[in-house]
Amino acid sequence: MSDSNVNMVAPPEGVVGEGFFATKLNDVVGLARANSLWPLPFATSCCGIEFMATMASHYDLARFGSERVSFSPRQADMLMVMGTISKKMAPILRQVYEQMSEPRWVIAVGACASSGGIFDTYSVLQGIDKVIPVDVYVPGCPPRPEQIVDGVMKLQELVKTESVRRRSSPEYQELLASYNIS
Repeated sequence: MSDSNVNMVAPPEGVVGEGFFATKLNDVVGLARANSLWPLPFATSCCGIEFMATMASHYDLARFGSERVSFSPRQADMLMVMGTISKKMAPILRQVYEQMSEPRWVIAVGACASSGGIFDTYSVLQGIDKVIPVDVYVPGCPPRPEQIVDGVMKLQELVKTESVRRRSSPEYQELLASYNIS
């Protein structure tokens, strides 16, 4: 196999010399976090089927470091909400989010998770961003597996460039406070 066929993650920018490599801690931590996201699927309807296709061999989300799908919020750092969320289910979604350890990221997959979709009714939550903060929105009804992979890649870019100290910043604490999350 030639070097051109190998898809390696590029090292962060730094100073290279014989026998040493120096870079910023933020870049190394961001690179490690971005390429080892552990997804927690919260699938309630048709978008969950598309997620199954995304994890299957043809699209293989494992290529992006999301090999280990976790069904325990305490062992996941990427919450993927897929499908219609009813208002009765909103407190459960919030509880799952709060049980995840920091740093944690959220992807709203599909029209229903993003905006309630076609279900503009009294019983359906009109977007999960009413109860938890969302980092990436994936459009579609349901979105194709390529779109879900693109959403994960967008989240990876966000994670890669995020400061290690962002989660303890006053802005982030203010965001969590706006959702009544301590």
